[in-house]
Amino acid sequence: MTLTLKPRNSVRAKISAIGTYVPPRLLTNADLERMVATNDQWITERTGIRERHIVDKGTGTSDLAAEAARRCLAKRGIEASDLDTIIVATVTPDMLFPSAACLVQDKIGAKGAWGFDLSAACSGFPYALQVGAKLIESGAHKKVMVIGADVMSSIIDYTDRTTCVIFGDGAGAVLIEPCEEGEIGLIDFWHEIDGSGAVSLNMPAGGSLLPASHETVDKKQHFVHQDGQAVYKFAVRKMAEAAETILGRNGITGSDLDCFIPHQANKRIILSTAERLQLPEDRVIINIDRFGNTTAGTIPLAMNTALEENRLKKGDLVLLASVGAGFTVGATLLRWEF
Repeated sequence: MTLTLKPRNSVRAKISAIGTYVPPRLLTNADLERMVATNDQWITERTGIRERHIVDKGTGTSDLAAEAARRCLAKRGIEASDLDTIIVATVTPDMLFPSAACLVQDKIGAKGAWGFDLSAACSGFPYALQVGAKLIESGAHKKVMVIGADVMSSIIDYTDRTTCVIFGDGAGAVLIEPCEEGEIGLIDFWHEIDGSGAVSLNMPAGGSLLPASHETVDKKQHFVHQDGQAVYKFAVRKMAEAAETILGRNGITGSDLDCFIPHQANKRIILSTAERLQLPEDRVIINIDRFGNTTAGTIPLAMNTALEENRLKKGDLVLLASVGAGFTVGATLLRWEF
């Protein structure tokens, strides 16, 4: 199958390395049964999740992100000082400021790099990936580190069974570099936001509208609040629409894909999208059973799973897709180049 690539500058961007990290502590469905009114069967049937990784007290998002970045650099065989930019996609920064990117830069010793955080919830990684790619394609930079990382356990109410069974903690980092001759790398993206969905998935307090107070703490407004049915219906529809849009725009179908790496929010959403694309399950990466929903960390963690299971190789045509709070929607089409 030959892709018809859209005209662009001579520089193309690719993912050249990946590193991931999850904290060692496990929170299983059996553990949750002792914490809240739920059970393993209920969780597994509705979400596909069996366990998730949770940080110990005193561990922040920048700690997970920095370790994922170190592993990525080690696989590429370069130093942190070689980096031009660090972009951290997260909704759980260590603090409102400075940014997680600043903390990561210091922890890994990336002297000379600049960077920033990007907030797009579960679509954070594909959004940050495109920003990083455009920095490469513009010719401004040669090495951009893109990290998706979240410590969701820090904003979860473990007495609310509708949210506490879903989320875990984790991070993944990729290095973006210019393609070499004959390589294609990142091909296209399609992103969308729908702010009317803000009421369905949010953390009400902690920002400028509702600064922290005794009242906001007492009302549990510093935790994730979710209308599960509204989010599920939107995600089922929009993840498939985003995937179909970007495939159609590039003149290909689901059968042309070698690997589909979706955001890991719910196994039923993933399988529904795969069915609509007429993709067999062996081309769909699902690891939600082991990690839960790590928000911005899910797609790079799933990329790593695909590599570990030998289901992703150089030259493969890959589709990423996500839906997140905001609402945010994203899809990325790329050629895997390492």
